[in-house]
Amino acid sequence: MLTTIEIPTPDGPMPALSAEAEGDAAGAVIVIQEAFGLTEHIGDVVELFAGHGFRAVAPALFHRSGSPVVAYDDIPSVFPIMQSLTVETITTDTDATVALLNDEGFSESAIGMVGYCMGGSVTLYSASRPGIGAAVTYYGGGLSTGRFGFPPLLELAPNLRCAWIGHFGDLDQGISIEDVEALRAEAGKASVPTEVYRYAGADHGFNCPDRPAVYNEAAATEAWARTYEFFSSTLTS
Repeated sequence: MLTTIEIPTPDGPMPALSAEAEGDAAGAVIVIQEAFGLTEHIGDVVELFAGHGFRAVAPALFHRSGSPVVAYDDIPSVFPIMQSLTVETITTDTDATVALLNDEGFSESAIGMVGYCMGGSVTLYSASRPGIGAAVTYYGGGLSTGRFGFPPLLELAPNLRCAWIGHFGDLDQGISIEDVEALRAEAGKASVPTEVYRYAGADHGFNCPDRPAVYNEAAATEAWARTYEFFSSTLTS
Protein backbone atom coordinates (compact mmCIF):
# COMPACT_ATOMS: atom_id res chain seq x y z
CA MET A 1 0.00 0.00 0.00
CA LEU A 2 1.29 3.44 -0.95
CA THR A 3 1.89 5.79 1.97
CA THR A 4 3.68 9.10 2.55
CA ILE A 5 6.59 9.21 4.98
CA GLU A 6 9.11 11.87 5.97
CA ILE A 7 12.87 11.44 5.57
CA PRO A 8 15.11 13.63 7.77
CA THR A 9 17.49 15.97 5.93
CA PRO A 10 19.62 18.91 7.14
CA ASP A 11 17.03 21.19 5.49
CA GLY A 12 14.06 19.68 7.26
CA PRO A 13 11.85 16.64 6.66
CA MET A 14 11.51 15.48 3.07
CA PRO A 15 8.20 13.84 2.07
CA ALA A 16 8.47 10.57 0.19
CA LEU A 17 6.10 8.04 -1.33
CA SER A 18 6.69 4.66 0.26
CA ALA A 19 5.58 1.05 -0.13
CA GLU A 20 6.70 -2.12 1.59
CA ALA A 21 7.54 -5.23 -0.39
CA GLU A 22 4.95 -7.92 -0.71
CA GLY A 23 6.61 -10.83 1.06
CA ASP A 24 10.30 -10.91 1.90
CA ALA A 25 12.06 -8.00 0.21
CA ALA A 26 14.42 -8.93 -2.61
CA GLY A 27 16.07 -5.54 -2.13
CA ALA A 28 15.09 -1.88 -2.09
CA VAL A 29 14.54 0.52 -4.99
CA ILE A 30 14.75 4.32 -4.77
CA VAL A 31 12.47 5.86 -7.41
CA ILE A 32 13.60 9.31 -8.57
CA GLN A 33 10.84 11.59 -9.78
CA GLU A 34 10.10 13.18 -13.11
CA ALA A 35 10.48 16.92 -13.62
CA PHE A 36 6.78 17.20 -12.68
CA GLY A 37 7.22 16.06 -9.08
CA LEU A 38 5.82 13.04 -7.26
CA THR A 39 3.11 12.44 -9.83
CA GLU A 40 0.57 9.63 -9.79
CA HIS A 41 2.81 7.86 -12.27
CA ILE A 42 5.70 7.88 -9.81
CA GLY A 43 3.38 6.56 -7.11
CA ASP A 44 2.33 3.78 -9.50
CA VAL A 45 5.98 2.90 -10.10
CA VAL A 46 6.61 2.70 -6.35
CA GLU A 47 3.65 0.33 -5.98
CA LEU A 48 4.78 -1.70 -8.99
CA PHE A 49 8.18 -2.39 -7.45
CA ALA A 50 6.62 -3.21 -4.08
CA GLY A 51 4.22 -5.61 -5.76
CA HIS A 52 7.20 -7.40 -7.28
CA GLY A 53 9.03 -7.86 -4.00
CA PHE A 54 11.05 -4.70 -3.51
CA ARG A 55 10.93 -2.12 -0.75
CA ALA A 56 10.33 1.10 -2.70
CA VAL A 57 10.56 4.79 -1.83
CA ALA A 58 10.39 7.97 -3.92
CA PRO A 59 11.82 11.11 -2.26
CA ALA A 60 10.35 14.53 -3.07
CA LEU A 61 13.36 16.35 -4.47
CA PHE A 62 11.24 19.50 -4.75
CA HIS A 63 10.56 19.60 -0.99
CA ARG A 64 12.42 22.90 -0.55
CA SER A 65 9.87 24.39 -2.98
CA GLY A 66 6.88 22.88 -1.21
CA SER A 67 6.86 19.51 -3.02
CA PRO A 68 4.63 20.71 -5.90
CA VAL A 69 3.18 18.37 -8.50
CA VAL A 70 2.97 20.12 -11.87
CA ALA A 71 0.61 19.23 -14.71
CA TYR A 72 2.31 17.60 -17.69
CA ASP A 73 1.19 20.42 -19.99
CA ASP A 74 2.43 23.19 -17.66
CA ILE A 75 6.04 23.27 -18.79
CA PRO A 76 6.59 26.98 -17.87
CA SER A 77 5.98 26.13 -14.20
CA VAL A 78 8.49 23.28 -14.26
CA PHE A 79 11.63 25.21 -15.15
CA PRO A 80 11.95 27.53 -12.13
CA ILE A 81 11.39 24.60 -9.77
CA MET A 82 13.99 22.48 -11.55
CA GLN A 83 16.41 25.39 -11.58
CA SER A 84 16.23 25.53 -7.79
CA LEU A 85 17.88 22.12 -7.60
CA THR A 86 21.63 21.91 -7.17
CA VAL A 87 24.11 19.09 -7.07
CA GLU A 88 24.42 19.73 -3.33
CA THR A 89 20.70 19.49 -2.57
CA ILE A 90 20.25 16.45 -4.80
CA THR A 91 23.20 14.72 -3.15
CA THR A 92 21.85 15.55 0.31
CA ASP A 93 18.42 14.13 -0.52
CA THR A 94 19.58 10.95 -2.23
CA ASP A 95 22.07 10.28 0.58
CA ALA A 96 19.27 10.77 3.13
CA THR A 97 17.12 8.25 1.28
CA VAL A 98 19.95 5.73 1.17
CA ALA A 99 20.50 6.29 4.91
CA LEU A 100 16.81 5.55 5.58
CA LEU A 101 17.13 2.23 3.77
CA ASN A 102 20.42 1.45 5.50
CA ASP A 103 18.64 1.97 8.83
CA GLU A 104 15.98 -0.50 7.66
CA GLY A 105 18.70 -3.11 7.10
CA PHE A 106 19.42 -2.73 3.37
CA SER A 107 23.11 -2.63 2.50
CA GLU A 108 24.56 -0.83 -0.50
CA SER A 109 24.49 -4.00 -2.61
CA ALA A 110 20.76 -4.41 -1.88
CA ILE A 111 19.73 -0.89 -2.93
CA GLY A 112 18.86 0.04 -6.50
CA MET A 113 17.82 3.35 -8.00
CA VAL A 114 15.61 4.08 -11.00
CA GLY A 115 14.90 7.55 -12.36
CA TYR A 116 12.62 9.04 -15.00
CA CYS A 117 13.23 12.20 -17.05
CA MET A 118 15.31 14.48 -14.77
CA GLY A 119 15.35 11.55 -12.36
CA GLY A 120 17.21 9.53 -14.95
CA SER A 121 20.01 12.08 -14.89
CA VAL A 122 20.07 12.05 -11.09
CA THR A 123 20.26 8.25 -11.16
CA LEU A 124 23.31 8.12 -13.42
CA TYR A 125 25.03 10.70 -11.23
CA SER A 126 24.15 8.65 -8.13
CA ALA A 127 25.57 5.54 -9.77
CA SER A 128 28.95 7.27 -9.94
CA ARG A 129 28.94 7.69 -6.14
CA PRO A 130 28.85 5.27 -3.19
CA GLY A 131 25.51 4.20 -1.77
CA ILE A 132 23.69 2.05 -4.34
CA GLY A 133 24.30 -1.33 -5.94
CA ALA A 134 22.48 -0.96 -9.27
CA ALA A 135 20.88 1.84 -11.30
CA VAL A 136 18.44 2.33 -14.18
CA THR A 137 18.04 5.53 -16.18
CA TYR A 138 14.91 6.26 -18.20
CA TYR A 139 15.47 9.03 -20.77
CA GLY A 140 17.60 11.20 -18.51
CA GLY A 141 18.90 14.32 -20.27
CA GLY A 142 22.08 16.31 -19.90
CA LEU A 143 24.26 13.84 -21.78
CA SER A 144 26.53 16.35 -23.47
CA THR A 145 25.70 19.35 -21.26
CA GLY A 146 25.48 19.04 -17.48
CA ARG A 147 22.41 19.78 -15.39
CA PHE A 148 21.99 20.89 -11.77
CA GLY A 149 25.76 21.36 -11.47
CA PHE A 150 26.51 17.79 -12.60
CA PRO A 151 29.16 17.25 -15.24
CA PRO A 152 27.74 16.03 -18.57
CA LEU A 153 26.56 12.45 -18.20
CA LEU A 154 29.03 11.46 -20.91
CA GLU A 155 31.81 12.51 -18.55
CA LEU A 156 30.31 10.70 -15.56
CA ALA A 157 29.61 7.43 -17.39
CA PRO A 158 33.17 6.00 -17.35
CA ASN A 159 33.18 6.48 -13.57
CA LEU A 160 30.07 4.40 -12.83
CA ARG A 161 30.58 2.46 -9.60
CA CYS A 162 27.63 0.07 -9.90
CA ALA A 163 25.89 -1.85 -12.66
CA TRP A 164 23.76 0.46 -14.79
CA ILE A 165 21.32 0.30 -17.70
CA GLY A 166 19.64 3.08 -19.66
CA HIS A 167 16.39 3.25 -21.65
CA PHE A 168 16.05 5.86 -24.42
CA GLY A 169 13.52 6.52 -27.16
CA ASP A 170 14.78 7.20 -30.68
CA LEU A 171 12.06 9.85 -31.19
CA ASP A 172 13.19 11.91 -28.18
CA GLN A 173 13.77 15.44 -29.48
CA GLY A 174 15.79 16.41 -26.42
CA ILE A 175 18.23 13.47 -26.42
CA SER A 176 19.83 12.70 -29.77
CA ILE A 177 20.59 9.18 -30.93
CA GLU A 178 24.19 10.29 -31.40
CA ASP A 179 24.42 11.26 -27.73
CA VAL A 180 22.79 7.99 -26.67
CA GLU A 181 25.34 6.02 -28.65
CA ALA A 182 28.13 8.14 -27.20
CA LEU A 183 26.76 7.33 -23.74
CA ARG A 184 26.83 3.63 -24.59
CA ALA A 185 30.49 3.94 -25.53
CA GLU A 186 31.47 5.98 -22.47
CA ALA A 187 29.55 3.74 -20.05
CA GLY A 188 31.31 0.77 -21.64
CA LYS A 189 34.59 2.12 -20.26
CA ALA A 190 33.36 1.68 -16.68
CA SER A 191 34.58 -1.24 -14.59
CA VAL A 192 31.00 -2.45 -13.99
CA PRO A 193 28.38 -4.01 -16.30
CA THR A 194 26.44 -1.44 -18.36
CA GLU A 195 23.91 -1.54 -21.18
CA VAL A 196 21.91 0.96 -23.22
CA TYR A 197 18.56 0.05 -24.77
CA ARG A 198 16.99 2.08 -27.56
CA TYR A 199 13.31 1.97 -28.53
CA ALA A 200 12.70 2.83 -32.18
CA GLY A 201 9.14 4.13 -31.93
CA ALA A 202 9.40 5.75 -28.51
CA ASP A 203 9.51 9.41 -27.49
CA HIS A 204 10.61 11.13 -24.29
CA GLY A 205 8.32 10.03 -21.45
CA PHE A 206 7.34 6.80 -23.19
CA ASN A 207 6.93 4.98 -19.87
CA CYS A 208 4.16 7.26 -18.55
CA PRO A 209 0.57 6.20 -19.36
CA ASP A 210 -0.69 9.54 -18.04
CA ARG A 211 0.91 11.23 -21.06
CA PRO A 212 -1.05 9.74 -23.98
CA ALA A 213 0.79 11.84 -26.57
CA VAL A 214 4.06 10.05 -25.82
CA TYR A 215 3.15 6.85 -23.95
CA ASN A 216 4.31 3.75 -25.80
CA GLU A 217 2.91 0.60 -24.23
CA ALA A 218 5.18 -1.79 -26.09
CA ALA A 219 8.34 0.11 -25.19
CA ALA A 220 7.21 0.61 -21.59
CA THR A 221 6.46 -3.10 -21.19
CA GLU A 222 9.79 -4.14 -22.65
CA ALA A 223 11.71 -1.61 -20.57
CA TRP A 224 9.96 -2.74 -17.38
CA ALA A 225 10.80 -6.40 -18.09
CA ARG A 226 14.46 -5.48 -18.57
CA THR A 227 14.47 -3.30 -15.47
CA TYR A 228 12.87 -5.96 -13.28
CA GLU A 229 15.24 -8.65 -14.52
CA PHE A 230 18.21 -6.33 -14.02
CA PHE A 231 17.37 -5.52 -10.40
CA SER A 232 16.38 -9.12 -9.65
CA SER A 233 19.71 -10.43 -10.91
CA THR A 234 21.95 -7.62 -9.64
CA LEU A 235 20.76 -6.60 -6.17
CA THR A 236 21.95 -8.83 -3.35
CA SER A 237 20.88 -8.76 0.28
